[in-house]
Amino acid sequence: MSDTLAVAASYLLEVKHSRFLAQAAPANTPESALGFLQQVADADATHNCWAYRIGGEYRSSDDGEPAGTAGRPILAAIEGQGYDQVMVVVTRWFGGIKLGAGGLVRAYGGAAAECLRLAQRQPLVAMREMQLACPFEDLGSVHNALAAHGAEKIGEDFDESGALLTISLPAGGVDTLKIRLRDATRNRVRLITTDTAQMDVDD
Repeated sequence: MSDTLAVAASYLLEVKHSRFLAQAAPANTPESALGFLQQVADADATHNCWAYRIGGEYRSSDDGEPAGTAGRPILAAIEGQGYDQVMVVVTRWFGGIKLGAGGLVRAYGGAAAECLRLAQRQPLVAMREMQLACPFEDLGSVHNALAAHGAEKIGEDFDESGALLTISLPAGGVDTLKIRLRDATRNRVRLITTDTAQMDVDD
């Protein structure tokens, strides 16, 4: 299972008078990743290079550095450290000495990797979304069972036969929740599993 960042992190590296400031933050959408870039990018710096990985989606930018010397090494650092849902921006202030392609790869990748290595990790948990149909008289027992199993109610509808709840819970807890609901309601609850699965932060 992958990790994301618990909180934003930063790390400063100096190589031949050039300064490389790596700043990383959790990001669960491309919009939030690019929002972090806008927040931390320094217009007075020489380059603001970045990469993010959000599930199977990833992007990177060399921001004017030679192709493949900045964005890709930053992305490789994210993957190498086992992170997902993370954005990393490495800002460079040029110190007057050229580093060459290999030196740039090592500097950008190294700053990003060290930033992530030292950062506070937070596990990502696979979440399942389900629907649950129950008679009105069992709603109290159902809500107690949901709370005990870390399930979150994300929708609720009613008709003449009872309630239809849409819930989200850690995938590993589905079977134990089913048993708890069966025992608490004398098997009067119907669970409808949807196919959607998502990654969420374990808090």
